[in-house]
Amino acid sequence: MSVVAADPAGIARAAQILRDGGLVAFPTETVYGLGADATNGQAVARIFEAKGRPSFNPLIVHIAEAGDVHAFAVAPDHFAALAKAFWPGPLTLVMRRKPASPVSDLVSAGGSTIALRMPDAAAATALLRATGRPLAAPSANRSGGISPTRAEHVAASLGKRIDLILDAGPCRVGLESTVLDITRATPAILRPGSVTREQIAAVIGAVVAGADDPSAPKSPGTQLSHYAPSLPLRINASAVRPSEAFLGFGPGAATLNLSPTGDLREAAANLFAMLRALDDANRFTGIAVAAIPDRDVGVAINDRLRRAAHQNP
Repeated sequence: MSVVAADPAGIARAAQILRDGGLVAFPTETVYGLGADATNGQAVARIFEAKGRPSFNPLIVHIAEAGDVHAFAVAPDHFAALAKAFWPGPLTLVMRRKPASPVSDLVSAGGSTIALRMPDAAAATALLRATGRPLAAPSANRSGGISPTRAEHVAASLGKRIDLILDAGPCRVGLESTVLDITRATPAILRPGSVTREQIAAVIGAVVAGADDPSAPKSPGTQLSHYAPSLPLRINASAVRPSEAFLGFGPGAATLNLSPTGDLREAAANLFAMLRALDDANRFTGIAVAAIPDRDVGVAINDRLRRAAHQNP
């Protein structure tokens, strides 16, 4: 892991690492984010691994221009006014994902929404433009720790778990962005931040201080969300019952295989999409899933599978 200045040479180096599937911590006006190419599922899986004992919570996707939203989300009526008033800036907007969005399912924790933000920091904007990709980026610290506002905080927390830290000094805001859900009839603040409810209401009218749905959270920092298949799900399966689909891991025959080579990052990147593909009552009566090693990002995979199996015993 290296720490480099957020100058043109550092930005170029960081952008190449991100395009190659690596992890780069970068400064925004709020906190330092742990960035990965949001369109690369395996790179996104590395975020959860680096942060320690990972959970598949929704991640905020950072974009360079307000118009980039339309490639990833269905923008509702309130979007234009909010973007004009607060972007770039510390406001994250939760919107419906486009069905053909190139962003990894892992970013949305398998859900139907996506959280998007346009940061107001020169280094972040330069990095986004140089990379040419949307960047998924939670705070650049180990899970449960204090959010980092300086490069040295990132280094102390994550160290060799990431590839590069871009240093542009202390963050200007130092508080995570406000998260506003605009998929509801009345927009709801899911996480308060420096953009206040009153400021938002002055632009779009009624706004509520809402709670996230624990069964399907849309915002980072709320209870874990899991896509639960409609079919019964069995985990740690060593044999397949008649008419069951088999979701494999490692070498061997399977209906679909999370990773034939036993790569946990590849498995994490494939998990939600493959569960959806097998959740077909016209073809199967249930889904059996091979045992997944309970280490690294496998902890998150198993947590996801245990909850899904509990919901569909």
